[in-house]
Amino acid sequence: MEASTKIPVYVQKGDCITPLGFGFEKNIEKVENGVSAISLNEANHIDSTPFYGATINPFVLEHRFSESNIKGVFTPLEKMMLLAVESIKKKYGKLFNEKCGLIVSSTKGNIQALENDDFSTYYLHQLAKKIGKTIGIDEEPVVLSNACVSGIMAISVAKRMIQVGRYDHVVIVAGDSFSKFVFSGFQSFQAVAEKPCQPYDEDRTGITLGEAAAAMFVTKDKKLFQEIPHFEILGDSSINDANHISGPSRTGEGLYRSVSNALKEAKINASEIDVISAHGTATNYNDEMEAQAFNRLQLEKKPLYSLKGYFGHTLGTAGLLETVVALGCAARNNIPQSIGYKKHGVTLPLNVTKEKIQKEVNVVLKTASGFGGSNTAVIFKKCGNHEK
Repeated sequence: MEASTKIPVYVQKGDCITPLGFGFEKNIEKVENGVSAISLNEANHIDSTPFYGATINPFVLEHRFSESNIKGVFTPLEKMMLLAVESIKKKYGKLFNEKCGLIVSSTKGNIQALENDDFSTYYLHQLAKKIGKTIGIDEEPVVLSNACVSGIMAISVAKRMIQVGRYDHVVIVAGDSFSKFVFSGFQSFQAVAEKPCQPYDEDRTGITLGEAAAAMFVTKDKKLFQEIPHFEILGDSSINDANHISGPSRTGEGLYRSVSNALKEAKINASEIDVISAHGTATNYNDEMEAQAFNRLQLEKKPLYSLKGYFGHTLGTAGLLETVVALGCAARNNIPQSIGYKKHGVTLPLNVTKEKIQKEVNVVLKTASGFGGSNTAVIFKKCGNHEK
């Protein structure tokens, strides 16, 4: 069955669990005040020397989880994901039926289980089924593990599943945790910064890793969102530039085509974009690639920011978490500061935000890029009844 572009699909603001706080409101408040979760960590189980990262306090996680009504034995990552989706279950749980799907996004899942030769919780499909069973969605979950675009690609997939009539609603849950496996992997690429990351800045030296979980409810039923902030998904696209297993196209080809296709489906011009929530990892190649793509799209004057300076790079969660925050800020007509950006450090112009901006925001472009040449772009348009 072909997708009907006549079926509008909407997203609600979503929820998140991050080192900045537990819950949407706490995270939005911290972002709007320019507070970063990145700090110097001394965790010998990750690395023998101190490192910068954005990590969730395990004691706080255990305490918050014990206060919830969730029963069962779960890994720390599963607890993060279940807490992130808890508010969505409370509000829309009555719709968790055969017309409600579940998408779980993660790059590594319970990767720490391998350290104990525990394969009972390692596989991503096992993680997804456990999340679905716990929250009450019986439908077979869809697992999305497509590098760092996984979280935002999940929104694109949810939209299409609704438009072809497979589901009326889709719950998306994303999560990745800070692990020795991931940290050592990025170290092997010499991509980890020795200080908090600085996307697009002249002095940037690489990424800072983080951990988080996020959730979002996607539906074709606009009436469910009449009393709360919500956005319509106008257009989306995912393109693989097939340049290199870990390096993006130097011309930004995949990102350029992703945004171009999303604009075409949305039936809007680049001039109608109000703000860009970009990927902005603070590696030399990624930030330069984005500058190339956005200039080719004539978007170089649009306000642009990266949220990596707040949360670090949260891998498969990044796209969904950053969408939750971007839409939350847009609902308040705020454009957050891009933490770490002081002096322009890419070869082409970009309008990177040095401070928070208060202005009307109606159309948001969210982009993400990842290993293997993957790129995803999604365009959101604000609907009525929003905070001012």
